[in-house]
Amino acid sequence: MTAGAGRLAGKVALITGAGCVGPGWGNGRAAAVLFASEGAKVFALDLTAETMAETVTRAEEAGGTIATHLCDATDSAQVEKAVQACRETFGTIDILVNNVGGSAPGGAVALSEEGWRRQLDFNLSSVFLACKHVIPVMEANSGGAIVNTASTSGLRWTGAAQVGYAAAKAAIIQFSRVTAVEYAPRRIRVNTVVPGQMHTPMVEARLAGQRADGDVAALLAARVARIPLGFMGDGRDTAHAALFLASDEARFITGTEIVVDGGMTARCD
Repeated sequence: MTAGAGRLAGKVALITGAGCVGPGWGNGRAAAVLFASEGAKVFALDLTAETMAETVTRAEEAGGTIATHLCDATDSAQVEKAVQACRETFGTIDILVNNVGGSAPGGAVALSEEGWRRQLDFNLSSVFLACKHVIPVMEANSGGAIVNTASTSGLRWTGAAQVGYAAAKAAIIQFSRVTAVEYAPRRIRVNTVVPGQMHTPMVEARLAGQRADGDVAALLAARVARIPLGFMGDGRDTAHAALFLASDEARFITGTEIVVDGGMTARCD
C-alpha cells in the first residue's frame, strides 16, 4: 500500500493513546500506523514522546505522514490545545479515534474510591473530552467519523474483577450511541470497537503482574482458553476494525459496535 492512495487518502485523523507501554502492537499504535499507511495525515497524542517513538518510526517506514503532540487526555485544557495544534498542523480533523484506557484490579469493595474515580476519568472522561473538543470542528466540516475503543469487559465478565474499568467501557458504548444519534443530522458518525482478550504489550507490562503473579505464560494460556478461535488477536485487529468504521466504506454505519474478540462474548461458558 502506498500512503496517500489508500482508504483514508486526504483525511486527517487525530488518534489518542497512540503510544504504547512497550514494543509491539497496542491498539493506538496499530491504528496510527495503519491509518497513516492508508493515506491519512495522523496527529498522534500520548502522555510522553518515548511511548510514541516506535509509532512514528513504523508509520514513517510505511510511507505515512504523522505528527505527535504530548497530551493528558483527562485534562480538558490540554485536549483543547491538542485539537488546536492538529488544526494548525494539518488544517482540520476528519477522523477521531479514542484509544486511551487501561484497567485496574478490584471489585466494588476492593477498589478504592480514588481508584474508581481514576478509572472513570482515564477510560471514560478521556473519550468525552476528545469528542467535546473535536465535534465542533467536524460540524464546521459538515461531517466526520469518530471511533471509540471500549472492551468486552464492558459486555461481560472476562476473568477478573475490574469494576471501574468494566463500568467505564460499558459507558463508552452507550455514550457512542447517544452521541451518534444526536450528531447524525450533521453527518458525524460515531461507532465503537470492542476488543477482547488481545495480546498487546500491556499483557507483559501490567496485566501479568495484576492477575498472574507475573507469570505471563499462565495469563496467556488462561486468556486463550476463553477464545473459540483458539488464539489471541493484537492491536492490529482492533485497528482494522477502526479503519473500516472510519472509512467511507462505513458511510451508512453509526451508533453501533464491532466486537473483535475471536468469538469470546458469543460463548456461553
